[in-house]
Amino acid sequence: MSQIKQLLLLKKAGVSNRKAAAIVGINKETVNNYVKKALADELGIEGLLKLDDPVLEHRLKGGNAAYPDRRFEVFKALLPYLQEEMKRKHVTLKLLWEEYIREHPDDHYSLTQFRFHYNQNTEAKKESPSTILADMRSGGEKLFLDFTGDTMGYIDMETGEMVQCQAFVATLPASDYGYLLFVPSQRTEDFVYAITQCLKHLGGVPKMLVPDNLKAAVIKTDRYEPSLNRVLEDMGNHYGTVVVPARPVHPKDKSNVEGNVRLVYMRVFAELRNETFYSIDELNAAAAEKMRKHNQKRMQKNPYTREERFLAIDRPNLKPLPAADFEIVSYTDLKVSSNCCVYLGRDQHYYTVPYQHISKTAHVAYTRSLVKIYVDGELVATHVRDYSKGRYTIVEEHLASKSSEYRGLSAGKYIERAQKASKELADVMTHIFYDSSMPAETHYRTCDGLLNLQRSSDPVIFRTACETALRYGRYSYKFIRFLVESKCAGVKQDTSLFSPPEHDNIRGREQFR
Repeated sequence: MSQIKQLLLLKKAGVSNRKAAAIVGINKETVNNYVKKALADELGIEGLLKLDDPVLEHRLKGGNAAYPDRRFEVFKALLPYLQEEMKRKHVTLKLLWEEYIREHPDDHYSLTQFRFHYNQNTEAKKESPSTILADMRSGGEKLFLDFTGDTMGYIDMETGEMVQCQAFVATLPASDYGYLLFVPSQRTEDFVYAITQCLKHLGGVPKMLVPDNLKAAVIKTDRYEPSLNRVLEDMGNHYGTVVVPARPVHPKDKSNVEGNVRLVYMRVFAELRNETFYSIDELNAAAAEKMRKHNQKRMQKNPYTREERFLAIDRPNLKPLPAADFEIVSYTDLKVSSNCCVYLGRDQHYYTVPYQHISKTAHVAYTRSLVKIYVDGELVATHVRDYSKGRYTIVEEHLASKSSEYRGLSAGKYIERAQKASKELADVMTHIFYDSSMPAETHYRTCDGLLNLQRSSDPVIFRTACETALRYGRYSYKFIRFLVESKCAGVKQDTSLFSPPEHDNIRGREQFR
């Protein structure tokens, strides 16, 4: 997911290009270019925000997506250290830059860029918060998000063990209205679930989501799981809000939520300390009741409750919720193979793409329920996600064999190529295509593999392997490769590989003389 929609949302809210660049983490000149193109586009900012992300990327950039500069990601992670070091005697920014380029020799900022980004991100003084995260008190502006340090748990009825749960806390600073939900972990999917439930509870969406610096929120993600930052950007775009993480060295950015955490400890954790729960739902029901009382309790210094303040100044300024809940989107770039399919490795499943895009690179976006496939910034296929391993999701119109315009590949072409190599291979391919009810395209990869195997194998051994496959009706690439690699050892003399083994306890007729 690119950050262009986040940029457009900021522009829609009236944020300057310079501030938007600092928030989103894109170079200011690049931001100027995107804004210029967006304003000149016939759709306008409102229309552009309605486009699918890959379509928007292609429209405004016409090339690779505007993903955040990796150097900036490294710099952001380094920023707290730089700020602490600059407080020490005799330390200069140039010295820190020299240390930085030694650590990152192949991909680093120049000294000028380094100074620019440092100044952009540290211009706020201790006494005055950054204008980007100014402590605005108008209703519905921000929602601060965090996890508490302490946990609570429930007893698993099956094992009798105590299961600890993480406490997600959210606060609207204008009213100090709080929300609490226990989730199994701080992993991305649980964090996202907590935010969606919170927005449903509030009945709308604020202009800004401000998560704490949640380094613990992503725990050993696998190669298929998107990073937390990317997921939050996607979520912000889905709900039409901007995500601006709180700065780790600026406690004023998140004072409300941390104050609310202390109250949660007192009003929920302490009051439920002697209670026993047997499911996370029981725990959440009890916690929700305590939070309801907390929000309805008259505040010490004000003649109103948090709930009254929320209903008066926050709720009216929240944007409506979208019709559908947010789903985490994962992205990958895949080549459209000769069988008119892309192969989604996470599920080991094939999805068809119109044959006109064979050999092109497709940008694939998938959620729990849908798979969308884009080529050159255009949506070319949408499939219901299928988790069946080794299977195909097929739209017949996508297949080359269904078109008179495309005759480059077919079952006949493969059998013809196989015939030139050996009669036995041609017979194997004939069975592969005509003994199956699946479309011909689903067998192209197997046939390509067999043709490559034939070219790299001893001709006699390969013919013997094909004869054996024909004899036993086993035509998979894996089986024939096994025969070739074993040099068909013992195939003619010993059929134990292909028939049930004989056992020592089966006696011959001589035992009965």
